[in-house]
Amino acid sequence: MDGFRLLSAGDTALVVEFGDRIDRRLNARVLALARHLNEAKIDGLIETVPTFRSLMVQFDPLVLPLTTLAAHVADLAKRPEPAEELGRSWTLPVCYDTILAPDLEEVAGRLNLSPAQVVERHSATIYHIYMLGFLPGQAYMGDLPGELVLPRRETPRQRIPAGSVAIAMSMTCIFPMETPCGWHLIGRSPVPLFEPLPVPQPLLAPGDKVRFAPISQREYENVAAKIADGTFRPHPETSRAAA
Repeated sequence: MDGFRLLSAGDTALVVEFGDRIDRRLNARVLALARHLNEAKIDGLIETVPTFRSLMVQFDPLVLPLTTLAAHVADLAKRPEPAEELGRSWTLPVCYDTILAPDLEEVAGRLNLSPAQVVERHSATIYHIYMLGFLPGQAYMGDLPGELVLPRRETPRQRIPAGSVAIAMSMTCIFPMETPCGWHLIGRSPVPLFEPLPVPQPLLAPGDKVRFAPISQREYENVAAKIADGTFRPHPETSRAAA
């Protein structure tokens, strides 16, 4: 088993680094440590923030000295990973119609595939959520099939619509709000990924699994209308404990 490094991130945060690459096994260790720390209910531990390959642990140094936290981390990081992957499973609707997917035809051409083949490969994959970041509720999902891997766009867009489904490198994302973006837009989902009120709450979590279900533009509009009037909300297909 690979080791880990403890890195100081100021007076109130400690980073536990497990490696230097995007890898599901490393990410499983990150999520397992986050779960162990949260379950331990350590006085002075404020929050754990998973990334692709490391875990940031925020703490109150007046309650929890750094040396004590480091000892907890060293002990808990040695625990075996759970035999069963943690997280929930989701199927999220995505419309790949070109009116909502401005880069789909260009992506298909660059990959020597038809647009339908791009959609088939993108929607047939079960994606692992490595981390949330960049925007509230934005889930970085991997891993794209090798046939769909592309670098970012040479010229980023200044603004894309909320719900845009995009690919770049080995990742895919649903962008939860309007934002500048340098990824390739191949669809759009009507499902909101972040509820700001009454309590800020992301829909997805690190360790969850996601599959995309292709829908027509009419179905997209119907689901969007139901979400707007409160008659539709997505639910996970399974309810295993998330990290």
